[in-house]
Amino acid sequence: MKWKEQIHNLRPYQPGKATEEVKKQYQLESIIKLASNENPYGFSPNVVHALHHMDSSYMLYPDGNATKIRAATASHLDVNDDQLMFTNGTDELIQIISRALLTPDKNTVMATPTFPQYKHSAIIEGAEVREVKLKNGNHALENMLTKMDENTAVVWICNPNNPTGSYIPETEIRHFLASVPNDVLVVLDEAYYEYVTEPYDSLSFMEEFPNIMIMRTFSKIYGLASFRIGYGISSQTTIKKLEPIRLPFNTNVLGQLAATAAISDQEFVEDCRMRNRVELEKYYAFCEENNFHYFPSQGNFILINVEWDGDEVAEFLLSKGIIVRSGKALGFPTSVRITVGQKHENKLVRNALAEWITTKR
Repeated sequence: MKWKEQIHNLRPYQPGKATEEVKKQYQLESIIKLASNENPYGFSPNVVHALHHMDSSYMLYPDGNATKIRAATASHLDVNDDQLMFTNGTDELIQIISRALLTPDKNTVMATPTFPQYKHSAIIEGAEVREVKLKNGNHALENMLTKMDENTAVVWICNPNNPTGSYIPETEIRHFLASVPNDVLVVLDEAYYEYVTEPYDSLSFMEEFPNIMIMRTFSKIYGLASFRIGYGISSQTTIKKLEPIRLPFNTNVLGQLAATAAISDQEFVEDCRMRNRVELEKYYAFCEENNFHYFPSQGNFILINVEWDGDEVAEFLLSKGIIVRSGKALGFPTSVRITVGQKHENKLVRNALAEWITTKR
């Protein structure tokens, strides 16, 4: 086979362990899954109602234009409906952007560690990947600017960043955008935007900087990860260029219906944001009591430096029926990333970590 040379060393995305797998392995009756930053509070009751009263024929293709969710999202965000692009999760949007703009004679700039699919997609397209180390868990924007040249096609900014949860101040991101050439696409990945306690209006950036793409998702605070609905917001010109690359009928009928219902319930979103913040503060207190370094997070997760092999700590928690993500694969080998769960789940996690501490200190 005449495989692309660059794919030989690629590995597929490694999701967190499935709950049934862990139950069987450790002979456990119940599992707490806190590895993939899903919403522990589920989704809006509006979604349940919409799905129960669905009137559709499954033998028909879904609406290729995603008309209803497009109209609902445009109204909620106060943008034109032709400024939106809906995809099978933001992972597909990352692929589309990479396919459209990255080639072997182009380069792309991103932070490290950050969401790995930026790099993954760039490698598949044969582009040069230029990574800039985080500085105290934050994007080193000035250093990223120095990595750019006339062959830079895309810059990726994960904000809040995964896995650190850091959020770039508005003044810093505006200065950065003003310094980027207007023929370079800046992708602002805002998968966790709705969890930010005091967010600024990043959509207003598009008036001054038409070369940006904002990515958001229904997988996180809206609690619809299994429905796979992500979307991008950009200028009409950028969306028009990207649309032909999108697969036809890429978002399914159930996902479109669920997302349309979910976005109508902003009270649910606000409730989840408030609960998440309360529980995050408890993790901060736990870390400070035990002298663990952590990054203050604007997402629904926290990265804790447990000062031990991250795989070993994650395995210990797994034996207790708690699935978290080891920091080893995330670029923080002595850390674990923990999704902020419900009150009782977080208490069990902290109790398990306290038990682990007594065996190692």
